[in-house]
Amino acid sequence: MAKKKENDNKILQIVTDTLDDMKAEDVLVIDLEGKTSIASYMVVASGTSNRHVASISQKIEENLKAASYRSTVEGEQKADWVLIDAFDVIVHIFRPEVREFYNLEKMWTSVANLRQE
Repeated sequence: MAKKKENDNKILQIVTDTLDDMKAEDVLVIDLEGKTSIASYMVVASGTSNRHVASISQKIEENLKAASYRSTVEGEQKADWVLIDAFDVIVHIFRPEVREFYNLEKMWTSVANLRQE
């Protein structure tokens, strides 16, 4: 179990470092540990445009792959909302107005602890 937690934290660190490097906005880490079986962490962030959202998601994918972590990605074509599933870390990258519309933070705040990055 400790190995899994360590692995989850490494993936989370890659994701949050990349979001910081790529100037993502309003990054929020939601700790799901023990609250759901879908993942240990959910990360929600915003990009300033479709191109920025796509660039952020591509860089996260590249950095995960370089560290030998697998991920699947959905939504890169339109880049309004890109979902990166790194299995124990789920990343949502939105354009601000799309993020506001879906308001995932509100949905998950009742079950999780929030951590602003």
